[in-house]
Amino acid sequence: MQAIFFHSGGRSDVLQYGEMPSPQYCTDHQVLVRIKAIGINPIDIKIRTAPDRFPVTFPVIPGCDGAGTVESVGTQVQHFKPGDEVYFSQPGFNGRQGSYAEYVLVDDDLLALKPRSLSFEQAAAAPLVLITAWEALHDRTNLCSGQTILIHAGAGGVGHVAIQLAKLVGAQVITTVSNEQKANFAKHLGADHVINYCSQDVITAVLDWTNGKGVDIAFDTVGSNTLQSCFSCIKPYGDVVTILQPTSDMNWSDARLRNTRFSMEMMLSPVLLELPEGKSHQAEILRQCAQLFDANQLTIEVARVFNLSEAADAQQYLEQNHPIGKIVLTIPS
Repeated sequence: MQAIFFHSGGRSDVLQYGEMPSPQYCTDHQVLVRIKAIGINPIDIKIRTAPDRFPVTFPVIPGCDGAGTVESVGTQVQHFKPGDEVYFSQPGFNGRQGSYAEYVLVDDDLLALKPRSLSFEQAAAAPLVLITAWEALHDRTNLCSGQTILIHAGAGGVGHVAIQLAKLVGAQVITTVSNEQKANFAKHLGADHVINYCSQDVITAVLDWTNGKGVDIAFDTVGSNTLQSCFSCIKPYGDVVTILQPTSDMNWSDARLRNTRFSMEMMLSPVLLELPEGKSHQAEILRQCAQLFDANQLTIEVARVFNLSEAADAQQYLEQNHPIGKIVLTIPS
């Protein structure tokens, strides 16, 4: 099969395109998927630049997100059959293969049927950001109607999904962006107030819009100084959730003063730690989101599509441009 792979970490030029052995057979609970499209995520770049931090096997085929059709199933697989159109997020950890390839074996408890209303490209863009945003808002913070949430980087992959999920439960959404185009996009998704962090002080803008009270929840998708600022934006007894590792010099005094509840969200944990319940929960998130897509209550934005052979250019584009929505690789039929 044709695949993207690398033998050592580094810049995007370590990515090679060529022939790799195809998966031979499914174990009892695996499904062989013929890939039609692959979503690119920042974690793919982190694995490429520092593979020793992750439980990968060389040569590494990167990628978590994919969408395609079922080719064959293991003997104990009950909910999928050949020909089914599916989507998934499965990092290539602990002996697994990533999704930058024509074929991949996927654990059946990470799979869901593809939303009928989405193309393969749209479906491939969705899984990791859907799971991340859903777990952050519903599992980590229990966001509910009437609450106010600050979502950083609202035009990004995770951010633009989080805005929509927050609006679906009846929350008020403040979000941050870097330019007018992204501001208009966030407003179109339903954001109630948009802050341009390049020209406005975020803390001041949040407190002004909330009449000095602060938000119930702050969702950080940027890290570092952005995470630090979240503690000054929330109400006493509020929630802060982040998808990034806090830095060693983080000042926790505002968090302590406000009795902040702090959570970390990493959707990779169920595969990293081999947690069956966590994996099946993520598949259930994908099933519920498929219903939302098909009911026109949720959308996914694809910024640009590259061919599989252009994976190095695609990752470089994501690093340099921080586009609206997601970048996708496609495999021509």
